[in-house]
Amino acid sequence: MTTTTGIRPRTLVRASGGPRYAFALAVDALGTGLLRPFLLLYGVTVLRLSGPVTGAAMTVGIVAGLACMPAVGRWLDRGARSSAVAASMLVRVVGVALLLAAPPGHVSLFVAAALFLGIGNQAWPAAHAALVATVAHGRERDAALAAGRALRNACLGVGALVATACLAGGGTAFRALAAGTGVAYCAAAALAWSVRIDAQPAAAPAEDGDDRPAPRMRALLIANVVYAFCLNVPEVALPLVLVTQLQASPVWPAVVFVANTVLVVVLQVPVTVLMSRFSRRTALALAGLVLTVSYLGFLAVAWPGHGWGPPALAVVSVVCTLGEIVYAGSATALVTHLAPPHALGRALARFQLSTGFGLAVSPAVITTLAVRGPAALWGTLAAATLLSAAAVATE
Repeated sequence: MTTTTGIRPRTLVRASGGPRYAFALAVDALGTGLLRPFLLLYGVTVLRLSGPVTGAAMTVGIVAGLACMPAVGRWLDRGARSSAVAASMLVRVVGVALLLAAPPGHVSLFVAAALFLGIGNQAWPAAHAALVATVAHGRERDAALAAGRALRNACLGVGALVATACLAGGGTAFRALAAGTGVAYCAAAALAWSVRIDAQPAAAPAEDGDDRPAPRMRALLIANVVYAFCLNVPEVALPLVLVTQLQASPVWPAVVFVANTVLVVVLQVPVTVLMSRFSRRTALALAGLVLTVSYLGFLAVAWPGHGWGPPALAVVSVVCTLGEIVYAGSATALVTHLAPPHALGRALARFQLSTGFGLAVSPAVITTLAVRGPAALWGTLAAATLLSAAAVATE
């Protein structure tokens, strides 16, 4: 029996690294969902740090995680696969341990915890993509990457729901959630390590003396910074617009976030396989067009003074999520397709660097543009994304 995607479930699991590896991904995502959405609250509630100090510490963690990506890329190019995935999980165990050891008011330990959590969070996507690219090829690899994202989003959502239900317990509950996260990371790392998947380092061709990934990827990496903004639209832009500009109930941002998660879980694999009739570059350019249309839709309905604004914004968010799904299903797949074998790890590391940079700067850019009105926010995002899509399509 096949799925609606035309790929047998057993084939998809094998292409994703096997049952143990898939279970490792699920456990890791469940643990991440328990803590990551509430790390800021942990710093403020349990450690009694100020909001600005907590936010700055988390930013340091993200930046440090990005700084380690070149080393991760070189390690992957030396053949590391399951060991690199396991290491990204174990690094986060250290972060959780430091979090639990930090007494109230202790800033330096919280900064160190955010540092190790940030390194693990940034290193994992490249290591995972390299592992999948080792065990699967062609469109089967694309579907496996999509399946991993769908599984991860589902388990992140479950973890976040469990954590939300525990929030009434205060500081004790937060510490219990952190401990549970650490246990989950340890279990996931052990499972990933047990898969024992590595690759033989590929020899660089003689004419590629400087050993760099193909120059044709440069425009893709630059465009990806803008594309990555779409990942923060449901979490940053829409809640900001709904609550502060449209004076909507806080229920609406929650509805948008849940809908986004459900759509990604349900549609990521089928849409990715459906888009396989196009080239990966065409699919990525199409994702940019869909995102541009969604941003223009937000512009049309996000003006204050209309009672239909919140539900209309929620409807348009579905279009934005579809663009996000096509983007996520084609971008990493295109990088693995374009990268020369001897430089796959560095190419994936640079791609994660561009994604992480986009995610790091997007909250500041979005909040700065939002105070200048809907035209500044959505018009700028639409123009930048359209230019990025054109760059991808015409390179």
